[in-house]
Amino acid sequence: MNNTTIHETSGINAFYAKIYSLVGVGVGISALVAGLMLSVFQQTIVQILMYANWIYYTAIVVELILVFFASSMASKNSPLALPVFLAYSALNGFTLSIILALYTQSHVTAAFVTASAMFFALAFIGKVTKKDLSGIGRACLAGLIGLIIAGVVNIFLRSSTMDFIVSIIGVVIFSGLIAWDNQKIRLVYEQTGGQASNGWAVSMALSLYLDFINLFLSLLRLFGRND
Repeated sequence: MNNTTIHETSGINAFYAKIYSLVGVGVGISALVAGLMLSVFQQTIVQILMYANWIYYTAIVVELILVFFASSMASKNSPLALPVFLAYSALNGFTLSIILALYTQSHVTAAFVTASAMFFALAFIGKVTKKDLSGIGRACLAGLIGLIIAGVVNIFLRSSTMDFIVSIIGVVIFSGLIAWDNQKIRLVYEQTGGQASNGWAVSMALSLYLDFINLFLSLLRLFGRND
């Protein structure tokens, strides 16, 4: 292995490390907020679930706005991208706490451990595979649109069978996206000649954060179907 190869390997590894440090901070902030809500502010969750569920739905809308805003700022390499990503992570911790309150602790733990193991395994595959995963990525994005529509429809139908099917499809889709997004990190690094901007790092971190959270929620719905 010559010096050029060693330098390239060191550079791509540093880029992955930078992105994953951001993902870790985002997940950590969400976990901290969710933990505080489920312990210190547990009564607040009860009040929201019983009398003010509009707060939850409003938070979901604000989250969508923050995601689009963070993506836009990241594409422009704006210094605002990172603070918006962190603000989104904190707000998502709040909405997650309301969801997690509906499940037993054992199911939450099992879903989180399983999601973490799957995430790192798929991330490794995405990083090292020589196979072009862009076709899988595009198929997963197309499937994601259908998944969102089915999820919205089931809000009104309240079908346990549809929820089960949507959850399984969700696991498949987000697994594919995790592998593809990890391959995209290498492609971005190579296409920018190893000079990828901070905006790219935030953008990729946001994608991986969303992949992990949605994989976790899909598994949680499967594990906690009877909760």
